[in-house]
Amino acid sequence: MKIVNKKAFFDYQILERFEAGINLNGAEVKAIRLGMADLKGSFVKIIGSEAYLINAKIFPYQYARPEGYDERRTRKLLLHKKEIIALKGRTEGSNLSIIPLSIYTTKNFIKVELGLGKGKKEYQKKEAKKKKDLERETEQELSY
Repeated sequence: MKIVNKKAFFDYQILERFEAGINLNGAEVKAIRLGMADLKGSFVKIIGSEAYLINAKIFPYQYARPEGYDERRTRKLLLHKKEIIALKGRTEGSNLSIIPLSIYTTKNFIKVELGLGKGKKEYQKKEAKKKKDLERETEQELSY
């Protein structure tokens, strides 16, 4: 199962990608395997020497107890200390952000694909949308 953050590719120019593990509860694991998650508006923040996924929404699992469950809770990301230090150094000095691009399963593990991205300006977003529309129109004309 792969859950993709489509809005991240529209809002950011992704410069570099890397992979991280995520610390989850049992019911959250089952929910992600069913594709019940949303990464829209989420981001990664490095606090001290640990990385956290903030504002990612994992919907409650149908058969789990819903008492006290917060679907937007802050979740710890599992990265090596060297990776965290390198990311912290790259994001502090510039206007780069760490954005979750997707959540996917590999064997029995759930991984988060993170991207080091630079925010796009409004005119860049409009240009990308125009380009996509032109490509769609040419494909439709060629199919006739």
